[in-house]
Amino acid sequence: MEAYWTPEMQAWLDYAMPTLEILLKILLVAVPLLVAVAYLTYAERKVIGAMQMRKGPNVVGPFGLLQPLADGLKLFVKEVIIPTQANRVVFIAAPVLTFALAMLGWAVIPLAEGWVIADINVGVLYLFAISSLGVYGIIMAGWASNSKYAFLGAIRSAAQMVSYEVSIGLVIVTVLLVVGSLNLSDIVLAQQSGWFIAGPLLPMFVVFYISALAETNRLPFDLPEAEAELVAGYNVEYSSMAFALFFLGEYANMILMCGMASILFLGGWLPPFGIEALTVIPGPIWFALKTSLMLFGFLWIRATLPRYRYDQLMRLGWKVFLPLSLVWVVLIASLKTFTNIFAA
Repeated sequence: MEAYWTPEMQAWLDYAMPTLEILLKILLVAVPLLVAVAYLTYAERKVIGAMQMRKGPNVVGPFGLLQPLADGLKLFVKEVIIPTQANRVVFIAAPVLTFALAMLGWAVIPLAEGWVIADINVGVLYLFAISSLGVYGIIMAGWASNSKYAFLGAIRSAAQMVSYEVSIGLVIVTVLLVVGSLNLSDIVLAQQSGWFIAGPLLPMFVVFYISALAETNRLPFDLPEAEAELVAGYNVEYSSMAFALFFLGEYANMILMCGMASILFLGGWLPPFGIEALTVIPGPIWFALKTSLMLFGFLWIRATLPRYRYDQLMRLGWKVFLPLSLVWVVLIASLKTFTNIFAA
């Protein structure tokens, strides 16, 4: 039979191609991210094991490399238990929302120049919105469980996340004052002459990094999972894949926050020190290396520091980081207005 190509088929292809391109971009980002989330759990157990002079996972597969797959399979085949008096719809929706928001944040993260799903001019505002909505998943989980322990854990987790989001927001404002753009790619390109971490924004990097620990409920700020106080906090009633989605959402948020730190302060996909010879290494590799370095710091801190008390946690956020970030916003704005220190 003679092959033919009709105008209608061409019109359909022209209509479908943009959608297919977006779907391909999503797959190219989502699949490696899911693999990274799974193996971040393996890396965490190995790193902490080495720091505590233990072996870590070493049984399932060579060097224990199949341990994340075994953990995922175990959670997948477990029974999903929903408390009798729980709100079933909200109970199931909470972990789905938490995980989905952690993945959606990557839509505006540039892995290299032109390597981004949605290169929008308000990428920073998009990330603000996504991170703010993450509180709802935790509140929904605590309320829908119909448990006082879960609800108390959700309330103080929400208070913790909102408190440190204020500091993170002001830190990002200082970067925006320097760059003059809300586009994340523009923020990276503005660091071609020098990373922001090497200038007056160094204290803001420290505030951002510590606030990211609190935002992702990591030690020493893992109060939502303080087992001795609240029996694992807001997710105490969850099991099986519902619990796994909370778990995966937390680790995906860790990678997202470290990726943001790389973009805002470490030059994103740019090679270190502006060395031309290092440009032969693809941008996504540099971005992955910087993000991995930030993640290693998360794991190192977990193996080293004890948990804060809740009053210490809130005092650090409201009485130290908030005044410091406010002062730095004024300082950076003054330097931008009255000097040429940030001139391109």
